[in-house]
Amino acid sequence: MNTSEIFLIAMTLILTVPFLIWRVGRTEYYAPLVVVQIITGVVLGPGILGAVFPQYYAFVFNPQVIQALNGIAWWAVMTFVWIAGIELDLKQAWAQKRESGITAGLALGMPLLFGCAAAALIVRHTGWIGPRASTWQFILGVGMACAVTALPILILLMEKLEILRQPIGKRILRYASLDDVAIWGVLAVILMDWHRMGRQVIFLLAFGVAALAFRQLMPRLQAKDRWHVGLIWLAVCAFGADWSGLHFMVGAFLSGAVMDNDWFDMKQMDTLRHNVLLTIMPVYFLSTGLRTNWNMGGAAVFIVAGVLLVAQLAGKLAGTAIAGRILGWKPGEASLIGWLLQTKALIMIIFVNVLLDKQLITSESFTALLLMAVFSTMLTIPVASPKLRHMREVTFRSK
Repeated sequence: MNTSEIFLIAMTLILTVPFLIWRVGRTEYYAPLVVVQIITGVVLGPGILGAVFPQYYAFVFNPQVIQALNGIAWWAVMTFVWIAGIELDLKQAWAQKRESGITAGLALGMPLLFGCAAAALIVRHTGWIGPRASTWQFILGVGMACAVTALPILILLMEKLEILRQPIGKRILRYASLDDVAIWGVLAVILMDWHRMGRQVIFLLAFGVAALAFRQLMPRLQAKDRWHVGLIWLAVCAFGADWSGLHFMVGAFLSGAVMDNDWFDMKQMDTLRHNVLLTIMPVYFLSTGLRTNWNMGGAAVFIVAGVLLVAQLAGKLAGTAIAGRILGWKPGEASLIGWLLQTKALIMIIFVNVLLDKQLITSESFTALLLMAVFSTMLTIPVASPKLRHMREVTFRSK
């Protein structure tokens, strides 16, 4: 078979297997399709399919096919992060700055602290810290992975719970939006390369000047032209960030964050996000699964994943509990918000992929973090749904 035929076999597997598991297994309550796609990516990776059927795995996922899949995956995730940046609503967060700042700060800061403590224990053992990482980069990177809230997945889950358009849904989106900004800021700090500092300063200065000009240009364009120009802007910013050593994902987020969502028809934006998730993001999930590694043994990876899961859960719930006490929330409200904000999956997986790309974590650490993200997301609906049924009046509180 030629490469194109093998590539299409791989695409058939990527699109078929998770869909059948999701639809036939009716996993929606515990795991939305995107979570099933992530799990399927792990199953189709070298640790499981590659171990059970090494010859078949080597045939389908040969270097040429992986190279083609990686190109699609890069563009898919850049587009997805660009959309997430555009959809940030910082105006509402500023309007409720005290409440938003306290909650978002504690909901991010406490799991970051707990995650860093867990990482400080893990780093004492060999095989977890990447070859190019300083100890502080590993600890801060893993800690931030524990603190991340997956905004796109959170939106999907709140739609399922029918609270997305309710006041509590809008509040939770404010908190998650502020944390999203912090996530990429911390990532930029972790990736600062003193040997390439000149390039990074040039990029940031050039980006600031270009963003001002870009913001003047976009409102003057026809609505249909803004989509094309926005994607060109995405590619240019991603290139500049990668050239400077910050990683193309930082550039992708920055390119969207400086754009106003009212420049676009949000129904079209929702459709674009849906189509990206439907058509090309499954390739990214598969490429993520191909990077998992169980060389240290499944038990060790699962133990570390469990430690990180406990750390991020305890931190997130402690943070929202403190916020609730300061702000005078009703009993149970902090717990509900904490369980929703601990949702991981997409954004955290993107975050740790960057850490792996830069060799700040090993593939074993990556696998443990990936498992932690999947488990935390699968816990959200089963825990949050009964809580919500017992405290419906909370959904109408706007602050």
